[in-house]
Amino acid sequence: MFTLAEVASLSDIQPTYRILKPWWDVFMDYLAVVMLMVAIFAGTMQLTKDQVVCLPVLQSTVSSKVQPDASGKADFTTVETTTGQGEEASMRTVSFESAPTVTPDIFLSGATSSQYQSTESGQELKKEQKDSSGRKTNLDFQQYVFINQMCYHLALPWYSKYFPYLVLIHTIILIVSSNFWFKYPKTCSKIEHFVSILGKCFESPWTTKALSETACEDSEENKQRLTGAQSLPKYVSTSSDEGSPSASTPMITKSGFKFSADKPMIEIPSVTILDKKDGEQAKALFEKVRKFRAHVEDSDLIYKLYVGQTVIKTVKFIFILCYTANFVNTISFEHICNPKVEHLIGYTQFECTHNMAYMLKKLLISYISLICVYGFICLYTLFWLVRIPLKEYSFEKVREESSFSDIPDVKNDFAFLLHMVDQYDQLYSKRFGVFLSEVSENKLRGISLNHEWTYEKLRQHVSRNAQDKQELHLFMLSGVPDAVFDLTDLDVLKLELIPEAKITAKISQMTNLQELHLYHCPAKVEQTAFSFLRDHLRCLHVKFTDVAEIPAWVYLLKTLRELYLIGNLNSENNKMIGLESLRELRHLKILHVKSNLTKIPPNITDVAPHLTKLVIHNDGTKLVVLNSLKKMTNVAELELQNCELERIPHAIFSLSNLQELDLKSNSIRTIEEIISFQHLKRLTCLKLWHNKIVSIPSSITHIKNLESLYLSNNKLETLPAAVFSLQKLRYLDVSFNSIAVIPVEIGLLQNLQHFHITGNKVDVLPKQLFKCVKLRTLSLGQNCITSIPDKISQLLQLTYLELKGNCLDRLPVTLGQCQLLRKSGLVVEDHLFDALPSEVKEVLNQDTSIPFANGI
Repeated sequence: MFTLAEVASLSDIQPTYRILKPWWDVFMDYLAVVMLMVAIFAGTMQLTKDQVVCLPVLQSTVSSKVQPDASGKADFTTVETTTGQGEEASMRTVSFESAPTVTPDIFLSGATSSQYQSTESGQELKKEQKDSSGRKTNLDFQQYVFINQMCYHLALPWYSKYFPYLVLIHTIILIVSSNFWFKYPKTCSKIEHFVSILGKCFESPWTTKALSETACEDSEENKQRLTGAQSLPKYVSTSSDEGSPSASTPMITKSGFKFSADKPMIEIPSVTILDKKDGEQAKALFEKVRKFRAHVEDSDLIYKLYVGQTVIKTVKFIFILCYTANFVNTISFEHICNPKVEHLIGYTQFECTHNMAYMLKKLLISYISLICVYGFICLYTLFWLVRIPLKEYSFEKVREESSFSDIPDVKNDFAFLLHMVDQYDQLYSKRFGVFLSEVSENKLRGISLNHEWTYEKLRQHVSRNAQDKQELHLFMLSGVPDAVFDLTDLDVLKLELIPEAKITAKISQMTNLQELHLYHCPAKVEQTAFSFLRDHLRCLHVKFTDVAEIPAWVYLLKTLRELYLIGNLNSENNKMIGLESLRELRHLKILHVKSNLTKIPPNITDVAPHLTKLVIHNDGTKLVVLNSLKKMTNVAELELQNCELERIPHAIFSLSNLQELDLKSNSIRTIEEIISFQHLKRLTCLKLWHNKIVSIPSSITHIKNLESLYLSNNKLETLPAAVFSLQKLRYLDVSFNSIAVIPVEIGLLQNLQHFHITGNKVDVLPKQLFKCVKLRTLSLGQNCITSIPDKISQLLQLTYLELKGNCLDRLPVTLGQCQLLRKSGLVVEDHLFDALPSEVKEVLNQDTSIPFANGI
């Protein structure tokens, strides 16, 4: 007898063996578990509920035939009378042509034998049927139990009784067949050694890092790294576009940009520390690989055993399917039983019902379905075994991708194990192959495995930025440590003042990297690294002194979405080389230029059809020529900051798709041109803050769809009623002006959610302000307000209220009726808050899940 735990242990293979289980073996293991559950479920049901119930088939002594007449009614033909002896009694049989003949025995007397009349009148028959409450059989309960038990073994088909046990046995055999090669001593020892060595080779970060450093020294074409702390997918560009660089160190020259033909040389950091432990481990790995190869390549036992167990599973599937299909219909609810114990019971035939028949039939059909799926997978496995020569394995692809041209091909069981590993992940065999190379072993001896900037040290410098992304900033290093590329979860990489920066193929493993910063860092890239950056990089920041510092490969990143250029673009020597090259960035959506431009270069229109956002931040240099803006028909957001603009440029009025305009920190005094904004039907946000605007023209009413208006830090003294005719306005910021009165027309802004008038000269709050019931943010700080009306309680959606810096002597008690306002959103002097009634303070101090809102 064995327990269920012992059965389960048959499929409990060590987790490290999973790399030798291809998808079909894993899938068959799960199917075996399901079949095991079917067996357990069927066995449990059978042990608890399986039984048959039998009733005697009464022998008819009275034959009656009923023939339907022409009208379809039954016609009783004859009634014969017989006499019985002992416990037998005379019977009446009624026969219907439309239904099977039923001949039950009806005992009229159970005590003694007697003679009965040969015929009865119809009236007596009806009376007898009316008075009878059932058919008497003269059987006791013990006799029924006896018959049920006999008929369970005699009448019930053997498959109905033993189906759960057969399924259990078959499943155990299939489980054993699937995992026998992991248990058989002569194979499991080799497998265990192979998995152990393979895992150590894969997890040896410093050894594989050193091998990666040597991978590019021999051939410019062999850029793909085979080893590293993480997997390195291949990103070799096959594009024939002229935008693909032909060498690995593209740089810009004064006459244009081209790619240097010099091969990149991997620079070993000046400070290298040899870790003796890592070095000894690497040497031990090479020795183990050599010995294991010599031990395993001599035989093909593992291959034959795997083929054998696959054949056994296939034969088993065919056997199960063939004999099981014949017994599907034998599982029936009704059975006829002839126990041959008439001398004990008095009856020769019984009709029995099997209560588990329906459930067993359904389980059998399910089992057959699982077996069919299992068999098809077995057939596929056999096809895979004969389709390719599994006793030979070539590292030709690895040799092409690396400088280790001496990696030998292997055979027999060693080859078969590598083929099985490839079904799990081809990266394992690629990295394992490096340890078969004598060249790599020799080079390993001359390379330091430790550098100043280790993975652990770099991890300590990783931080979270404002966008909650993982960011690493490297400053003034001699190069880029290879361990940087092991930070596979890094989102943002900043390289600053690194003159010899090289981006190697290992960057391919940084699948989360989408943002790169190059600050005074003319980085060189390898071909594979460029292919990866071209396909994955979405945002690039480049800071430079001279435009020639911009790496030429930047202009070939065809999938780049955001480009930020910070530096001098206006010198005579530059001749706008950088911006002329942007034509290749066909997917660029956002262009951010922080420079000293005097005009928007005409060549920027090469990417204008693709741009949706253009930002120009000047350093105070006056931007004069803006005619190129007219061609940017798809621009939705335009920012022209610190460009010394005195008026709103007319070219802006041609941007029909413009939604947001930001003219921050200019010298705009008048905005009479605002009437032309009526042609910009999609304009919803207008930012004219940090200017010198004195008044707002009434023509602002023509911007019907305006939702946000920023006029803070200007010289406004009044707010015209025209502003309050903008019914869609949700955000109004007039902070830090000289406004003394809030017009009563503010009550017309029923959609206003955010109103900022901090830093003005307001002394009275109009009651109409509190008709803006959708207000969520109200900033009234640094004014001359002496009291807050009780009507503030009407602002039920208010979450932020700034009152600090006024002339208040108390706060209204009705603040407690602002349901969403809490103390964290109330900016006011402490003594005013403390003067509130305790019940109001208690309401304001309540916790809330409503988010703080201080913006759109």
